[in-house]
Amino acid sequence: MSHTLTAISAAAPLAAGWTVHSLWFRRILDQARRDPLTGLPTRAAFEMHAARLLSRARCAVLLIDLDGFKALNDTFGHAAGDAAIRAAGERLGTWVHVQNGAVGRLGGDEFAAVVRMPHTTDLPLELRTLHELLCQPVKFDGRLISLGCSIGAYHGPFPGPSLPTALRVADEAMYGAKQAGGGSLIASNPTPVYLTVNGRRDGRSGTDFDAEGGVK
Repeated sequence: MSHTLTAISAAAPLAAGWTVHSLWFRRILDQARRDPLTGLPTRAAFEMHAARLLSRARCAVLLIDLDGFKALNDTFGHAAGDAAIRAAGERLGTWVHVQNGAVGRLGGDEFAAVVRMPHTTDLPLELRTLHELLCQPVKFDGRLISLGCSIGAYHGPFPGPSLPTALRVADEAMYGAKQAGGGSLIASNPTPVYLTVNGRRDGRSGTDFDAEGGVK
């Protein structure tokens, strides 16, 4: 009996050490999967969760882009831009959490979300609610900064296209909303219309044809 107790006593610190190491490793892994500015999942983490949702239910796929973000940075500075991105990320994260969906920051002022949406008639109202939420002014340095956004959504039958295709279609809808002055636009056709350059819609940042000062 004494040998057993001795063995357990000797193993206890080792087990505790492995527990601490495991918790530390999981914390580091979770941090790596989250955007440091907003706390939202990164693109890779979002895509994993979003793809699972799309394979199980009819969903709406959203692409969100802040309006006038470059002008905001130029006028108020990059700290104000960071504040706007943080606020948008927090608000979008709250909305998606209520919808029990997936959300992520893709980079810059661009976000994506996938939410379960079985009924087409529910989506316009949800998008108006989200748009109003995201466009609330942001407090920064003792002042209120106006914030705008454009939302593109793809909502089609189940089963639908792959996540990359749905995001491309949502991106095109977002571009249409931005050209119209902001707001939201829903696409139901799963076939992208615009040409693809360097893996992105022709005209978006990161393509050879992105026009300086043009609509992103």
